[in-house]
Amino acid sequence: MAREQLKVLNALDVAKTQWYHFTAIIIAGMGFFTDAYDLFCISVCTKLLGRLYYHHEGAAKPGTLPPNVSAAVNGVALCGTLAGQLFFGWLGDKLGRKKVYGITLLLMIICSIGSGLSIGHDAKAVMATLCFFRFWLGFGIGGDYPLSATIMSEYANKKTRGAFIAAVFAMQGFGILTGGIFAIIIASIFQNRFDAPAYEVDALGSTVPQADYVWRIIVMFGAIPAALTYYWRLKMPETARYTALVAKNAKQAANDMSKVLQVDIESEPQKVEQLAEKPSNTFGLFSKEFLRRHGLHLLGTTSTWFLLDIAFYSQNLFQKDIFTAIGWIPPAKTMNAIEEVFRIARAQTLIALCSTVPGYWFTVALIDKMGRFAIQLMGFFFMTVFMFALAFPYNHWTHKDNRIGFVVLYSLTFFFANFGPNATTFVVPAEIFPARLRSTCHGISAAAGKLGAIVGAFGFLYLAQNKDKAKADAGYPAGIGVKNALIVLGVVNFLGMLFTFLVPESNGRSLEEMSRENEEETVD
Repeated sequence: MAREQLKVLNALDVAKTQWYHFTAIIIAGMGFFTDAYDLFCISVCTKLLGRLYYHHEGAAKPGTLPPNVSAAVNGVALCGTLAGQLFFGWLGDKLGRKKVYGITLLLMIICSIGSGLSIGHDAKAVMATLCFFRFWLGFGIGGDYPLSATIMSEYANKKTRGAFIAAVFAMQGFGILTGGIFAIIIASIFQNRFDAPAYEVDALGSTVPQADYVWRIIVMFGAIPAALTYYWRLKMPETARYTALVAKNAKQAANDMSKVLQVDIESEPQKVEQLAEKPSNTFGLFSKEFLRRHGLHLLGTTSTWFLLDIAFYSQNLFQKDIFTAIGWIPPAKTMNAIEEVFRIARAQTLIALCSTVPGYWFTVALIDKMGRFAIQLMGFFFMTVFMFALAFPYNHWTHKDNRIGFVVLYSLTFFFANFGPNATTFVVPAEIFPARLRSTCHGISAAAGKLGAIVGAFGFLYLAQNKDKAKADAGYPAGIGVKNALIVLGVVNFLGMLFTFLVPESNGRSLEEMSRENEEETVD
């Protein structure tokens, strides 16, 4: 039997869309902007780092990062993110969302700047310091996942909550575009100022010493948007759901939300006390009661996010082959170092503009109409179909005349990842768990996703190598080949579709209804 909801929470649930909703989206979304910017810009910079620090005299091709260094530079941020999601998710429930929220942003600002100030001139020192700062940058970004999702879900109204949480996540799209455009601008400025011959004309002269500034400027720029929102994060009041349901301070919750909503709200301290003493609001994360009520939900949110990110992060494998195949990026030896940065940034920006970014905003527009379940199921379904369509006739796609078809299918796969599980796996864990465990459960789900990302980015890097060791990339063992790797990814997406059935639909229902926090029920 359901008990009547607290007036302060009801006021939030039925509030019309107001200016504070949009400011909350921007303040909460800045972490994702920085996250996407950082992930994007490092993929642009790794080629340049290879040329700068791993140049071999007399080599036919420009220097590239050795496999272990490349894995460390790209992977260390993912490991940091995973740790940050678990730690700050737990801390967000213990200390409150607001108290922890500024720390994550501060970490991002300091570590973005630190990444560009990598100490020393030799390759080892630069890579070691870069990896150190990227780990802690990832740690800060990781904290933003559970905190931003939880804050947005607790501030939003019932009717448009899905769109608001998805909009926070969709700020990644702007991060990717900003990263691409900024890299293009910096590369163009340096290219005009310090022109250099192609690698095949003059190997040493093709990388001008000033190119060392290019990657540092691009990496450090990520601190600026984060710094701009720091003040606003500190000004944000604690969410009413945390203050009332976890901290048990009814008066404070009513005061805070009266200012935000600009209406008078009754504080109801007795009701808060009654809610706090109910057995259904006291069980912990590792209790039988949690397992009974939310065990399958947590399995659903963690498994779907894990499976999605395996497929989502493996895209980086095929990106370079696709760009080279369709002629967007000519062979490395025909360009100088800065021109290569420009070409890669331009190609990635075009892909983002055509498939990644529109997918996010389709979700924002339709999530409260179609529901989370339908979008996630549809997304996984089409990802499965397109992965198999790429895999089975793979030899057909490798012919020069068919390459455009390959790019179209590839783009559609990632359109449906973003208009699908990439957005919904972020939204749902912020809606279905009790307030006192919401941030922790979101952190656990997100960390499972990052584990999938590590499998996708590195497992498949080795897996997709040619079956013939002689044809595999330098330094890598033989793998199962791209065709078989794509088939495995198709199966992964199909499993994601099955696990989606464990996740409940939260569309149009209040957070307390989903978590059953205001039910009059005794524990067995």
